[in-house]
Amino acid sequence: MKKLKFLVSLTNDDNDYQQEQATAAEKAARRLGVELKIVHAKNDAVLQSQQLLEFVQGPAASRPDAIIFEPAGGTGFPQVARAATSVGIGWVILNHDADYISKLRQSCQVPVFAISSDHEEVGQIQGKQFAALLPQGGTVLYIEGPANSSAAKERTAGMNKTKPANIQVKSMRGNWTEESAHRAVSSWLRLRTSQETHIDLVGAQDDSMAAGARKAFAEIAVGERERWLRIPFTGCDGLPKTGQAWVRNGVLAATIYIRTNTDLALEMFTEAIRTGSHPAERKLTAPESVPSIDKLVLRTVKAGKLHHTAGA
Repeated sequence: MKKLKFLVSLTNDDNDYQQEQATAAEKAARRLGVELKIVHAKNDAVLQSQQLLEFVQGPAASRPDAIIFEPAGGTGFPQVARAATSVGIGWVILNHDADYISKLRQSCQVPVFAISSDHEEVGQIQGKQFAALLPQGGTVLYIEGPANSSAAKERTAGMNKTKPANIQVKSMRGNWTEESAHRAVSSWLRLRTSQETHIDLVGAQDDSMAAGARKAFAEIAVGERERWLRIPFTGCDGLPKTGQAWVRNGVLAATIYIRTNTDLALEMFTEAIRTGSHPAERKLTAPESVPSIDKLVLRTVKAGKLHHTAGA
């Protein structure tokens, strides 16, 4: 049997989750004995479309057996998907709600499927974390992903389902990178309204944006800086070397572990080709709160008791 070739297209190489996606894919490729090429879209949907088309329209001998990609914008490139499958290239979309997958599966012979974290559940966990950290209510500065991202939309919807009514949310947007959140928060801090808004918690839809927010607050005047950096910060992704480490050392109050899925995509596609089977149309992976919600509640209660004792 010939050696399978895969193209993995990721949104950027500046975000810790995307970096881990690349690492997970490389490890899986070595384990499975398949060839792998990784390209990054620099958060540019047009560039990503062009990159994918180059491989789809290239010489038959150089085409990958499958394209595995996470969209950099709000589209899952249905036209590129049809072009790819028409020349025998399998298609796997990550972390995106693509409504064309079902129809495409009916008209092609190669495996086509989607894998995603349950982003609404990610948001629901984050809403519960807000409730655990702010038992008396308050205001959250909420840093969302791009407006055209289905993952960002689903996380926001989930968060709004579980956050208590006594927690208000002030939203701003980043682009899944530390630099984008740093820029957004820095711009907001220059506004008069930021001085008039009492923020009790900063919640970001990924850990790198939480880090960018902290960096922005660390750059303001000393008196204000201490107040901002004392409030809890939370994020999502929860990778061992970043988000989980930041929770352990107190940089983040909480995060949400979201497993990589490039490796899962490679495993599922390789198994499908080698067995002649077709994977399920959509697979969801389950996120986990770090620490657990129960531990977060207990920690908040203990902190409250210590504060009450100190003030007595």
